[in-house]
Amino acid sequence: MVQKRATKVLHELKNKSYTGRLKMCNLPTLHFRRIRGDMIEVFKILTGKYDTAAAPVMDIYDLKTTRGNAFKLNKIRAKYDLRKYFFTNRVVNIWDSLPNYVITAESVNSFKSRFDKFWQHQELMYNYRSELHGTGSRSEFNWKFLCYEYVCESTVCEKQT
Repeated sequence: MVQKRATKVLHELKNKSYTGRLKMCNLPTLHFRRIRGDMIEVFKILTGKYDTAAAPVMDIYDLKTTRGNAFKLNKIRAKYDLRKYFFTNRVVNIWDSLPNYVITAESVNSFKSRFDKFWQHQELMYNYRSELHGTGSRSEFNWKFLCYEYVCESTVCEKQT
């Protein structure tokens, strides 16, 4: 709300849409900035920039896979929403979607610049209503896609009428 009002202060941008004002001012959305901040914090935790007694425990996936980056994280199954939205759970899909050249940066500043370059074409950067592309679980996507036209009851799927 504050960012919306602040971009209307400029007289030239008063009649433009919020997305247009953000692009003209080169300001990312607050949602994009939150995700970027979370990714920077994960990088700092995994590279040991914080004291291990104070940093949250993030389990690195120990199996060697051919897909994804070298520091894939384990996602803990959560029964309740409280645990589902913890920092250590909400960042896993986004972190795992980053390529190796972004997460193997030598310093925090080089990580930031590589991350920004990798995400420069995300629609989420200027449009707060858009979804983040290129993250998430394939099984979640397939389940939503398959059950779009079908009602699944136990093991039998019947066509919706």
